[in-house]
Amino acid sequence: MIKPETLGFITDVAKNNNREWFAENKDRYEAAREDVLSFITLLIPELAAVDREFPSDMPAKKCLMRIYRDVRFSKNKDPYKNNYGTSFRVKGKGVPEPEYYLHIQPGNSFFAAGFWMPEAGVLKKIREEIDYNTSEFLDIINAGDFKKLYKLSEEDKLKKAPKGYENDHPLIDLLKLKSFIAIYQLKDEEFLNPGIVDKLKNAFKSVYPFILFLRNAMAQ
Repeated sequence: MIKPETLGFITDVAKNNNREWFAENKDRYEAAREDVLSFITLLIPELAAVDREFPSDMPAKKCLMRIYRDVRFSKNKDPYKNNYGTSFRVKGKGVPEPEYYLHIQPGNSFFAAGFWMPEAGVLKKIREEIDYNTSEFLDIINAGDFKKLYKLSEEDKLKKAPKGYENDHPLIDLLKLKSFIAIYQLKDEEFLNPGIVDKLKNAFKSVYPFILFLRNAMAQ
Protein backbone atom coordinates (compact mmCIF):
# COMPACT_ATOMS: atom_id res chain seq x y z
CA MET A 1 0.00 0.00 0.00
CA ILE A 2 0.94 3.66 -0.37
CA LYS A 3 1.00 6.22 2.42
CA PRO A 4 -1.43 9.17 2.18
CA GLU A 5 1.57 11.51 2.49
CA THR A 6 3.02 10.05 -0.70
CA LEU A 7 -0.09 10.85 -2.71
CA GLY A 8 -0.19 14.24 -1.01
CA PHE A 9 3.33 15.02 -2.11
CA ILE A 10 2.71 14.30 -5.77
CA THR A 11 -0.50 16.36 -5.58
CA ASP A 12 1.55 19.27 -4.24
CA VAL A 13 4.16 18.83 -6.98
CA ALA A 14 1.43 19.41 -9.56
CA LYS A 15 0.47 22.64 -7.79
CA ASN A 16 4.03 23.86 -7.22
CA ASN A 17 5.98 22.60 -10.20
CA ASN A 18 9.16 24.63 -9.82
CA ARG A 19 12.69 23.96 -8.63
CA GLU A 20 12.55 26.32 -5.66
CA TRP A 21 9.54 24.59 -4.09
CA PHE A 22 10.98 21.14 -4.85
CA ALA A 23 14.27 22.01 -3.17
CA GLU A 24 12.42 23.17 -0.07
CA ASN A 25 10.48 19.88 -0.01
CA LYS A 26 13.35 17.52 -0.87
CA ASP A 27 12.81 15.55 2.35
CA ARG A 28 9.18 14.89 1.37
CA TYR A 29 10.33 13.76 -2.06
CA GLU A 30 12.85 11.32 -0.60
CA ALA A 31 10.27 9.88 1.82
CA ALA A 32 7.69 9.50 -0.97
CA ARG A 33 10.23 7.86 -3.27
CA GLU A 34 11.19 5.31 -0.60
CA ASP A 35 7.51 4.59 0.02
CA VAL A 36 6.89 3.89 -3.67
CA LEU A 37 10.03 1.74 -3.89
CA SER A 38 8.80 -0.33 -0.94
CA PHE A 39 5.48 -0.80 -2.73
CA ILE A 40 7.20 -1.86 -5.96
CA THR A 41 9.29 -4.34 -3.96
CA LEU A 42 6.06 -6.01 -2.84
CA LEU A 43 4.76 -6.22 -6.41
CA ILE A 44 7.85 -7.65 -8.10
CA PRO A 45 7.58 -11.23 -6.72
CA GLU A 46 3.84 -11.25 -7.44
CA LEU A 47 4.44 -10.34 -11.07
CA ALA A 48 7.33 -12.79 -11.37
CA ALA A 49 5.09 -15.60 -10.07
CA VAL A 50 2.65 -14.92 -12.92
CA ASP A 51 5.09 -14.05 -15.70
CA ARG A 52 8.09 -16.36 -15.35
CA GLU A 53 10.10 -14.26 -17.81
CA PHE A 54 10.08 -11.33 -15.40
CA PRO A 55 13.09 -11.54 -13.04
CA SER A 56 12.05 -12.11 -9.43
CA ASP A 57 15.22 -10.36 -8.28
CA MET A 58 14.60 -7.21 -10.31
CA PRO A 59 15.63 -4.21 -8.17
CA ALA A 60 12.74 -1.83 -7.54
CA LYS A 61 14.98 1.13 -8.46
CA LYS A 62 15.26 -0.21 -12.01
CA CYS A 63 11.47 -0.12 -12.37
CA LEU A 64 10.69 3.29 -10.89
CA MET A 65 10.92 6.07 -13.46
CA ARG A 66 12.56 9.40 -12.69
CA ILE A 67 10.39 12.27 -11.48
CA TYR A 68 12.53 14.71 -13.45
CA ARG A 69 11.18 15.63 -16.88
CA ASP A 70 13.26 16.01 -20.03
CA VAL A 71 12.05 19.44 -21.19
CA ARG A 72 14.56 19.96 -24.02
CA PHE A 73 12.07 19.30 -26.81
CA SER A 74 8.82 20.03 -24.96
CA LYS A 75 6.68 23.15 -24.88
CA ASN A 76 5.79 22.20 -21.30
CA LYS A 77 8.77 23.36 -19.24
CA ASP A 78 7.56 22.01 -15.88
CA PRO A 79 10.67 20.35 -14.43
CA TYR A 80 8.86 17.53 -12.61
CA LYS A 81 6.32 14.84 -13.43
CA ASN A 82 3.04 14.89 -11.52
CA ASN A 83 2.98 11.10 -11.18
CA TYR A 84 4.96 8.06 -10.14
CA GLY A 85 5.58 5.87 -13.17
CA THR A 86 6.73 2.28 -12.80
CA SER A 87 7.79 0.23 -15.81
CA PHE A 88 8.05 -3.52 -15.33
CA ARG A 89 10.12 -4.67 -18.32
CA VAL A 90 11.54 -8.15 -18.79
CA LYS A 91 14.58 -7.06 -20.82
CA GLY A 92 15.11 -3.64 -19.30
CA LYS A 93 15.24 -0.14 -20.75
CA GLY A 94 15.98 0.38 -24.41
CA VAL A 95 14.63 -2.98 -25.62
CA PRO A 96 11.26 -2.70 -27.43
CA GLU A 97 8.92 -5.28 -25.93
CA PRO A 98 5.49 -5.69 -24.33
CA GLU A 99 5.60 -4.39 -20.78
CA TYR A 100 3.61 -3.71 -17.63
CA TYR A 101 3.22 -0.15 -16.37
CA LEU A 102 1.82 1.29 -13.13
CA HIS A 103 0.84 4.96 -13.10
CA ILE A 104 0.14 6.58 -9.73
CA GLN A 105 -1.34 10.05 -10.14
CA PRO A 106 -4.09 11.36 -7.86
CA GLY A 107 -7.30 11.37 -9.90
CA ASN A 108 -5.74 9.51 -12.84
CA SER A 109 -4.12 6.29 -11.63
CA PHE A 110 -4.05 3.11 -13.71
CA PHE A 111 -2.26 -0.13 -14.44
CA ALA A 112 -1.53 -0.90 -18.08
CA ALA A 113 0.00 -3.75 -20.03
CA GLY A 114 0.86 -4.22 -23.68
CA PHE A 115 2.99 -2.68 -26.41
CA TRP A 116 3.04 1.09 -26.87
CA MET A 117 3.83 2.32 -30.39
CA PRO A 118 5.79 -0.72 -31.70
CA GLU A 119 7.97 -0.13 -34.74
CA ALA A 120 6.43 -0.82 -38.15
CA GLY A 121 7.79 -4.35 -38.54
CA VAL A 122 6.58 -5.44 -35.10
CA LEU A 123 3.20 -3.76 -35.58
CA LYS A 124 2.79 -5.67 -38.85
CA LYS A 125 3.48 -8.95 -37.04
CA ILE A 126 0.94 -8.16 -34.32
CA ARG A 127 -1.75 -7.37 -36.89
CA GLU A 128 -0.96 -10.55 -38.81
CA GLU A 129 -1.17 -12.61 -35.62
CA ILE A 130 -4.57 -11.10 -34.80
CA ASP A 131 -5.74 -11.78 -38.36
CA TYR A 132 -4.43 -15.36 -38.42
CA ASN A 133 -5.42 -16.30 -34.87
CA THR A 134 -8.59 -14.28 -34.52
CA SER A 135 -10.42 -16.68 -32.24
CA GLU A 136 -7.48 -16.91 -29.83
CA PHE A 137 -7.17 -13.12 -29.58
CA LEU A 138 -10.91 -12.63 -29.12
CA ASP A 139 -10.97 -15.30 -26.43
CA ILE A 140 -8.27 -13.37 -24.57
CA ILE A 141 -9.87 -9.92 -24.69
CA ASN A 142 -13.38 -11.28 -24.11
CA ALA A 143 -12.44 -13.46 -21.14
CA GLY A 144 -14.47 -12.59 -18.07
CA ASP A 145 -11.53 -11.63 -15.85
CA PHE A 146 -10.00 -9.49 -18.59
CA LYS A 147 -13.22 -7.66 -19.49
CA LYS A 148 -14.01 -7.06 -15.82
CA LEU A 149 -10.83 -5.04 -15.36
CA TYR A 150 -9.48 -3.90 -18.70
CA LYS A 151 -10.31 -1.82 -21.72
CA LEU A 152 -8.14 -1.62 -24.82
CA SER A 153 -6.83 1.89 -25.41
CA GLU A 154 -7.88 3.50 -28.68
CA GLU A 155 -5.69 6.55 -28.23
CA ASP A 156 -3.34 5.59 -31.07
CA LYS A 157 -5.47 4.57 -34.04
CA LEU A 158 -5.41 4.89 -37.82
CA LYS A 159 -8.28 6.65 -39.57
CA LYS A 160 -8.09 4.28 -42.53
CA ALA A 161 -7.52 0.54 -42.80
CA PRO A 162 -3.83 -0.43 -42.57
CA LYS A 163 -2.09 -1.60 -45.72
CA GLY A 164 -3.14 -5.12 -46.67
CA TYR A 165 -6.57 -5.00 -44.99
CA GLU A 166 -9.99 -4.00 -46.26
CA ASN A 167 -12.39 -1.65 -44.48
CA ASP A 168 -14.95 -4.44 -44.15
CA HIS A 169 -12.55 -6.74 -42.27
CA PRO A 170 -14.47 -8.01 -39.20
CA LEU A 171 -11.65 -6.88 -36.89
CA ILE A 172 -10.82 -3.65 -38.66
CA ASP A 173 -11.25 -1.54 -35.50
CA LEU A 174 -8.60 -3.64 -33.76
CA LEU A 175 -6.31 -3.72 -36.77
CA LYS A 176 -6.34 0.08 -36.96
CA LEU A 177 -4.69 0.32 -33.55
CA LYS A 178 -1.09 1.53 -33.53
CA SER A 179 -0.61 0.57 -29.87
CA PHE A 180 -1.98 -2.50 -28.13
CA ILE A 181 -2.49 -1.46 -24.53
CA ALA A 182 -4.92 -2.86 -21.95
CA ILE A 183 -5.79 -0.33 -19.22
CA TYR A 184 -7.15 -0.94 -15.72
CA GLN A 185 -8.29 2.26 -13.99
CA LEU A 186 -7.56 2.57 -10.27
CA LYS A 187 -8.94 4.88 -7.59
CA ASP A 188 -6.69 6.82 -5.23
CA GLU A 189 -8.14 5.19 -2.12
CA GLU A 190 -7.30 1.72 -3.45
CA PHE A 191 -3.59 2.47 -2.99
CA LEU A 192 -4.17 3.28 0.70
CA ASN A 193 -5.53 -0.21 1.37
CA PRO A 194 -3.31 -3.32 1.86
CA GLY A 195 -5.63 -5.13 -0.55
CA ILE A 196 -4.08 -3.22 -3.47
CA VAL A 197 -1.34 -5.86 -3.75
CA ASP A 198 -3.90 -8.63 -4.24
CA LYS A 199 -5.82 -6.50 -6.73
CA LEU A 200 -2.73 -5.95 -8.81
CA LYS A 201 -1.76 -9.62 -8.52
CA ASN A 202 -5.16 -10.47 -9.99
CA ALA A 203 -4.60 -7.83 -12.66
CA PHE A 204 -1.27 -9.47 -13.57
CA LYS A 205 -2.97 -12.85 -13.98
CA SER A 206 -5.83 -11.44 -16.06
CA VAL A 207 -3.60 -9.61 -18.53
CA TYR A 208 -0.80 -12.17 -18.86
CA PRO A 209 -2.42 -14.05 -21.81
CA PHE A 210 -2.62 -10.69 -23.63
CA ILE A 211 1.10 -10.07 -23.04
CA LEU A 212 1.92 -13.62 -24.12
CA PHE A 213 -0.04 -13.19 -27.36
CA LEU A 214 1.96 -10.05 -28.20
CA ARG A 215 5.25 -11.79 -27.42
CA ASN A 216 4.32 -14.74 -29.62
CA ALA A 217 3.41 -12.35 -32.42
CA MET A 218 6.84 -10.73 -32.22
CA ALA A 219 8.52 -14.13 -32.39
CA GLN A 220 6.89 -15.05 -35.71
